[in-house]
Amino acid sequence: MSIGTGIVLFVIGAILVYALNVQVDWIDLDLVGYILMGAGAVVFVIGIVLMLRRRRTDTITRTSVDPDSGEPVTRRSTRASNDELP
Repeated sequence: MSIGTGIVLFVIGAILVYALNVQVDWIDLDLVGYILMGAGAVVFVIGIVLMLRRRRTDTITRTSVDPDSGEPVTRRSTRASNDELP
């Protein structure tokens, strides 16, 4: 979500800086565009960092047959990807 928000902010800022040739007395649209582009870049980088730090888990499901009863037995184990292997 934050990656898309960063891109949108950057694009809106770039449009204000490079595509609009409008002069308004009460606000500098170029400055607002540069501020939005900077904020968009910061939000984009934060989104990338948070995505890379997200914890991922692996779930392994094993099904076998119990030799005594003959019924299938299912075992599940979950391990985080940043856990060390024994």
